[in-house]
Formats: sequence, C-alpha cells, structure tokens
Amino acid sequence: MLRVAVVGSGPSGVYTAQSLVQQDPGTLVDVLDRLPCPYGLVRYGVAPDHEKIKSLQNNLRAVLEHERVRFLGGIRVGAGGVPTARLRELYHAVVYCVGAATDRHLGVPGEELPGSWSATEFVSWYSAHPDTVADGFLRDVRSAVVVGVGNVAVDVTRILARRTAELTPTDMPQTALTALAASEVGEIHMVGRRGPSQARFTTKELRELAGLPDTEMVVDEAELALDPAYGDPSALPAAQRRNVEVLRGWAANPPAAGARRVRRIRLRFFLRPVELLADHGRLGAVRFERTLPDAHGGVTGTGRYEDIEAQLVLRSVGYRGVPLEGLPFDPERGTVPHLAGRVLREGVVAPGEYVAGWIKRGPTGVIGTNRPCAKETATSLLEDGPVLVRRELPGDPLELLRAAGAEPVGWAGWLAIERAEAALGASLGRGVVKLPDWAALWTAVGPAGIGVQDTQQQHR
Repeated sequence: MLRVAVVGSGPSGVYTAQSLVQQDPGTLVDVLDRLPCPYGLVRYGVAPDHEKIKSLQNNLRAVLEHERVRFLGGIRVGAGGVPTARLRELYHAVVYCVGAATDRHLGVPGEELPGSWSATEFVSWYSAHPDTVADGFLRDVRSAVVVGVGNVAVDVTRILARRTAELTPTDMPQTALTALAASEVGEIHMVGRRGPSQARFTTKELRELAGLPDTEMVVDEAELALDPAYGDPSALPAAQRRNVEVLRGWAANPPAAGARRVRRIRLRFFLRPVELLADHGRLGAVRFERTLPDAHGGVTGTGRYEDIEAQLVLRSVGYRGVPLEGLPFDPERGTVPHLAGRVLREGVVAPGEYVAGWIKRGPTGVIGTNRPCAKETATSLLEDGPVLVRRELPGDPLELLRAAGAEPVGWAGWLAIERAEAALGASLGRGVVKLPDWAALWTAVGPAGIGVQDTQQQHR
C-alpha cells in the first residue's frame, strides 16, 4: 500500500487527501498539521460572520473521517520539528500544502509605528488563532485605514463596522467580541492604489458593506471617474463590470443627509500610501499620493498628497509563502519550484516530494481553486506510485513519530476541542465559541486526545 503524508489540513491539503483516496483504493493518507485543529484558513481565515463559507468545514470533515485518512495534529514539520528528510523516510510520498504564511509589507516609512498592523494579524485575533499575541487593536481608535481592495480588506472593514448583536451568534472569541463592542471607530477608509475596475473584491462581498445596519457607504464619483472603464464598463470581464456598476449606483445615490449612522465607510481609489505619520509616538495619519492610470494597466504618481487621520492601519496587500526548511524555494515567486506538483530540486524532479495549494501556485484564487490544483498534484503522485511503493518503509509512521517524541493529536483530540468550544459558548450564553489560545486547546485535548484511537482507523 502507498503511504502518503500531506502536510497541512487546510483546503488544499484535505482536497489532496480526498483526491488520493478517491483515485486509488490502496492509498493511505496521514494529514499532518502543526495545530491540533484541522481546516486551516477555513477555520482561522474565513470571517466569523460568513457562516455559509465556514460550513465548508463539513465537507473537509467528511474527508478527514475517511477510513483511509488519519488526522495527526500538533506535529511541526521543518525547523524545530520533524525534519523533511525524516518525513520522506517514513512515507512513500510527502505533499506539502503549507500555504502562504506571511503577509506583504507596504515598505514605507513609519510602517512599524504602534497602530500599524497587517490584516493577517487582525484576522488571526478575531479568529482565535493560537499564535496570536497582539491585542489592543482598537484602543483609542476613532478612524481606521484599510490598505487594499481585495476580499480580505472587505472582511476586516466589515468586521470593524459590525454591531455586537450581529457578531454574538458567531464563533468569535469572547475577548475580540468584547473589544469590538467597546470600539469607538467611526470612520473606516478602504483605499486602493488603482481604480475600481482593478479591485480584487467580489461583488457579493462589496454589496455586503452596503447592507450593514447603521453604516453609510461613501464614494467619490470624481475619483471613480479617473478609471477609464468607469464611464462605460461594458468591455470589462463580468466580475469587474459588476463591481463598477455597484459603485456607480452608490455614487448616483449618496446617503441621505441626516440619516442615522454609527459608522461611515469610505471607499477610496487611486491613492497609494507613501508614509505613516506619528502622533505622540503612535500612528496618527497616513499620507497618500494621488495616482493616475498609465497606459500599461498600472498607475503613476502625480506628486499630489493627502493625509488621512488614522489611529489604526491594516495593510491587506497580499500574502507570501515562506521557505520550509529542507525544501527548495523560489524567493521571487514565494513558492516551491515544481512540475505539475512534483517538487523540483535544481530543475530535476525530486522523487516522492510534491506541493499543492498556495505554496505551489502562489496566493491566488478562492477556496474552490484548490480542488483542481490538488487533483493535478494527486494525479502526478499516483502516476509515480508504482515506483514509489517499491521502497520499504521502516514501519507505521505514527508509531515512529511517537517514538521520536512527537505527540500527535488524533481525531479524538479534535472532537474534544469541539466539545470544549460548545461548552464555552453555552457558559457565555452564545453558540460555539473558539478557544482563545494554545493553553486552552491543549487542556481540551487532554491525554486521551493524543494519538489515534478512532475505531475506523484502527486497521492502520
């Protein structure tokens, strides 16, 4: 039987496992993750108020409960954990689905001022990612700037503007809910350096902003009209055309004077940040340069500047892959070199090593994009399978990992976390509420959650 390790239990990892067991009835898959919780960005990246998208966990769950799939949480691979070379010894093949673990920086003066954060850090905080150490995002904040016009930028803007009553039914951790309830943010500026026809948010996400109670949307038609496609968007691809049409509608129907509001969201375009300005040692404003479209789909600076008051900046300008010790890495692309998912070492296919997801193709696409990406990699692996399976393995990888000091969290451990989160929510008068940190997760797992006791996996 072919034994495969999949490193990462997010969508790309689980879809890879699914494709492997569906295409080959003899393949056994262990899905490893450094967290004791599965689902990756579906659990820790999808906004808590997007319950329909978060319900994808049910589809991922069905794969991880397959009789030929094991979930092994709490296992770090690479530096400080199981070396990639050792993992390669324990399995016939290893598929790395480690995503893009860091965010891009603005690269402007003042970016390290208190009050300047990445959107990733903010998302991790309100999603209860156990690595989160930051707090105080909203302390003394009256005006916030979100740099970027993609779906993550829309997510953090929407969460900043949400009312407590709308967030209480979600699984948001109590500390984040309490801080948002006390928030005095009145102005939120979402700013892009290019025009509305080049924004990366989906129309559905954009429209959600206009549906927020007690919140008004403000756009500047003169600013929108700097985009050559604004006057006649008919030649744009469908997604971009719909975005422009929504913005045109908002510009034609501005908020009524005197309408009741709690917060105002301003969508700004053709502005690029050039400096974060200090006020008594903290962020006080963001200086933007006005840009104009050039003839090549980009923008050029005009030398005209505008300062926007802000005590909070969230940069949402993209993710980037980071090297995994023991794997080749292309620093320009932020990916692992590959051929149809097969890892390349100095241009030559490395037998038994594969990649899928963002570390393979870069941080592009939506969750569903991972399906064909994973299938391509799984197909390559199974094509190589007859050669890979000839190598004799030293034994059951789980037992060898445990013998080396690892303490894998099996499916029973994850189920214990689920029960603890349901109990926490009940104690707070809410639904399921995420456990907020490593200590709470490990307490929930307990000794009984270490290892694999699941009856459907005993044959492994």
